[in-house]
Amino acid sequence: MRRTMVNAILISMRDVCTLTSLSRTMVNRLRVAGRFPGAVELGERRVAFVRSEVLAWIEERIAGRAEKEMDDFAS
Repeated sequence: MRRTMVNAILISMRDVCTLTSLSRTMVNRLRVAGRFPGAVELGERRVAFVRSEVLAWIEERIAGRAEKEMDDFAS
């Protein structure tokens, strides 16, 4: 079944780098490793990302930090 994304907003690699504070190289490394949201191919040399997926990825990193701090505190 095909999933429809209503109101999906696509953002550029430049915007992804700004939001995450990661370099283009690091974003691509994480993508290849399957540790970052997949890109949407727009053309032969152009990709974009679903904004909500990138923001969710950032939120996961923040939540992971909080969990690690709690684990360190409990130790």
